[in-house]
Amino acid sequence: MTTGQRIAAKRKERELSQESLGAELGVSRQTVYKWESDTSLPEIEKLVALSRLFQVPVGWLLGVEEVPEATEFSEDQLKLLEELLGRYQRAEQAELSQGQRAQVEALVGERLSGSQRPRRRWPWALAALAVVWAGWSVFSRLDRMDGQYNSLANSVNNVSHSVNVQVGAIASRVEEILKAQNDLTADYATQLVSADLAENTVRFSLRAVPKTYTPGMSVVFLADSGGEVREMEAAEEENGTFTGEMVCPLTDSITLSAVFVTGNTRQTQLLDQYQGLYQDSFPQVEPMDLSSVMYSKRGKNGRFALPEGYITVGGERASVPVVNEALGVSRLREVRVGLFHNFKLVTWLEPCEKPDSFEGFTGEAFYRLDPMELDLAEGDDLAFAAVVTDEYGRRWVSPSIPEYQVQDGEILWPEESVVYQKNTLADWGLE
Repeated sequence: MTTGQRIAAKRKERELSQESLGAELGVSRQTVYKWESDTSLPEIEKLVALSRLFQVPVGWLLGVEEVPEATEFSEDQLKLLEELLGRYQRAEQAELSQGQRAQVEALVGERLSGSQRPRRRWPWALAALAVVWAGWSVFSRLDRMDGQYNSLANSVNNVSHSVNVQVGAIASRVEEILKAQNDLTADYATQLVSADLAENTVRFSLRAVPKTYTPGMSVVFLADSGGEVREMEAAEEENGTFTGEMVCPLTDSITLSAVFVTGNTRQTQLLDQYQGLYQDSFPQVEPMDLSSVMYSKRGKNGRFALPEGYITVGGERASVPVVNEALGVSRLREVRVGLFHNFKLVTWLEPCEKPDSFEGFTGEAFYRLDPMELDLAEGDDLAFAAVVTDEYGRRWVSPSIPEYQVQDGEILWPEESVVYQKNTLADWGLE
């Protein structure tokens, strides 16, 4: 699990909304959303506050430390606990015995009958003693059962924890053994060598050493760029090592594999996976939503009236970060910002000068949303996104997080967002 997924899981355990968690920590709901979608990491003091709120170590939130799983009882243990609780509750409601109750009723009847017989105090004393004895007996039983219950619970917790630790260790060991048994390589390596952004391709060097070498064996390297698979026959060196370099299309998901061929037998071994390379080859463009779309309500005509709003983009003036020297990064040619309904374009926003009402924005590019009305249904999504074109004509979509959603006749932030998962032209209906 990522840090964002761990924060989201603990928040849901406590039945907190993103807005409520933000209020607890003194941050906005959008900040909590960015944490949970792994687009940003909480600051140190916020991580400490989260660890205190969720009662977990900071290391667990960062994924470098594990917290023991909650104890689970077996059916037999649950039945025993239920029996003890039942006895506890019955004891708590204990009454006087039938004889004690009859004696007290007789004494009360005597008082109510107006009898003139001399009063005798010993029956009342006896009844009082019976009540005291019954109470003492009940509380003694409760104390004993409390002790038995706590002892049983501690024993069950200790046994369950011990079993969980042993099972976890065994499972990890079995996984290691199975992985070792199924691994076809004794050693391997992959490396991104270079990129040709004008051609939108990348070059990898690959090396694979088979665990079991057979004379006449050959190796074919595969590069799956998500829709196109390229093959290259590896060169065999004297020590039984197979090497090669291959070029494949640059995408955000590239899988490299080795196919070991012996006679008519082909066995494939995954070597490596590269994620986000295409996105990393663009300058960072981060649209910021300053519009007033949120909290707009459905009008009497059934439509939503969106007021004038603004989107800023800092990527046009920001320094160009190089994530990977071998990959490099291109330069921007054009940025367009659009409003999308259910991830289909509604309108492009017009570039504009910084409005006088905005202060503190230095070098930001502003885009204006003109007032408009939209016919939106319950559950519909609205989102702003920047469509980036680089110097080579390649395009990329950078959404403004989060998107909006129609809920109970209002435009609000959704509890769960998917906009950060949509960053290709096809995702936004632009292909």
